[in-house]
Amino acid sequence: MDLGFIGLGIMGRPMAGHLQAAGHRVYLNTRSGVPREMTGKSGIACKTAREVAQKAEIIFTMVPDTPDVEKVLFADDGAASGLSRGKIVVDMSTISPLATKDFARRIEELGCFYLDSPVSGGEVGAKAGTLTLMVGGREEIFERVRPLLQLMGKTITLIGGNGDGQTAKAANQIIVALNIEAVAEALLFASKAGADPARVRQALLGGFAQSRILEVHGERMLKRTFAPGFRIELHAKDLAIVLAGARALNIPLPHTAHCQELFNASFAAGEGGLDDSALVKVLERLASHEIKIAD
Repeated sequence: MDLGFIGLGIMGRPMAGHLQAAGHRVYLNTRSGVPREMTGKSGIACKTAREVAQKAEIIFTMVPDTPDVEKVLFADDGAASGLSRGKIVVDMSTISPLATKDFARRIEELGCFYLDSPVSGGEVGAKAGTLTLMVGGREEIFERVRPLLQLMGKTITLIGGNGDGQTAKAANQIIVALNIEAVAEALLFASKAGADPARVRQALLGGFAQSRILEVHGERMLKRTFAPGFRIELHAKDLAIVLAGARALNIPLPHTAHCQELFNASFAAGEGGLDDSALVKVLERLASHEIKIAD
């Protein structure tokens, strides 16, 4: 198929690569310039999102935030201006559910179709093609796109209508943030108490506290490897979306708000570009203690 992919960052680049590896021709656009190694027989660099939409049957977008999606779709040279009837837009960014519903309406007014399909799994999952995809949109359109989604993800669930995929991703980000904070507190407590936090983590991985966060992010905290798989600034953006939704729904999310404040403290310390596991550094500063493993 002739596909389009807009946004070739940490996540988008390997995701587009899976589409290329499956034999599809992919029209590519990203604000920092399409990497040369992605172009050739199966990858064609485009100057604008409009050009991508003109040439592709299905257009995927993977950009950082709600205003970025709006710009990619509806700017003067955006994808919407290049769409023709029957084409499909699949936004895989993590953005506002309410804005997503509006974007879907505007795309469908052009005689086209829209799916929101935010992902979870980070850079590791993007590279391995094992992402979790939470999809909102029409079931018949989802079924048409599913074979392509399966090239990028392992667990793919149609949640409901447009915006419901983004709602599921918001719920995911609540759980992940609170788990990162819990793991950080637990390892900090173990270290300050004089136990080897590496051995504590090893023991916990065999018990009821076992989790993917304890496995992956816990290891990063111990090894001090904070190169971003998913940046603090992006997780903070996601929680801002969650908390705005909570205000609109008139519900309290006190622990989510607490995590957001810890992320804000990371920003203040210049750590917004680090992996979200670096949240532990804020707690360490509060405790005047850095987690240390036994020699």
